[in-house]
Amino acid sequence: MSVSCNICNVKKARRHCAAVNAEICPQCCGEQRENTLDCPLDCPHLRDARARERVPELDASQVPNMDVKVSEKFIRDNEPLVFMLALALRRAMQAERAMDTDAREALEAAIKTLRTKESGLIYESRPQNPYAASIQEKLAAAAAEFEAGLAKEIGMTVRDTDVLGSLVFLQRLELQHNNGRRKSRAFLDFLVHYIPEPEKPPILA
Repeated sequence: MSVSCNICNVKKARRHCAAVNAEICPQCCGEQRENTLDCPLDCPHLRDARARERVPELDASQVPNMDVKVSEKFIRDNEPLVFMLALALRRAMQAERAMDTDAREALEAAIKTLRTKESGLIYESRPQNPYAASIQEKLAAAAAEFEAGLAKEIGMTVRDTDVLGSLVFLQRLELQHNNGRRKSRAFLDFLVHYIPEPEKPPILA
């Protein structure tokens, strides 16, 4: 006996959807995936779609903070800092079950806070979105932890410009990997694969 799709109730259900814990049709899966459905990252249908999907091309005019130069040399020189911030971002997104857009808000707020500080003002830009606010807090804590470790190990401080450049780099990665769907976690998927849990604390220098 055939079962109707749990979403449209019209087409035949042909696959199990972990997001609704029911059987759905391939069309609803494709149309609602990461739009109305909160898809787990390990869903085989999501993984298959992720391998084939083309992320929308970025319009350079829409990329913020283009005046902040982030070269390959900058990334190499600041690799431990970039790694620690990316790891904190990944952990925070997983803990909050956050979407890519939550990470985008958090990064925007963190960058705005640092840029305001550059101008001589002390003002923390904080998102109203509680998920983004929590991620922002964890990014700030990671930067502070990195600076404390660096000071203890080699007696150096972290420049705000290095933290800013690292955050802008992560911001550009989010823009590059976000697939444009309302509940996208494509950027988080990227972080999970490329920023693994370290076997030992990151080397500071």
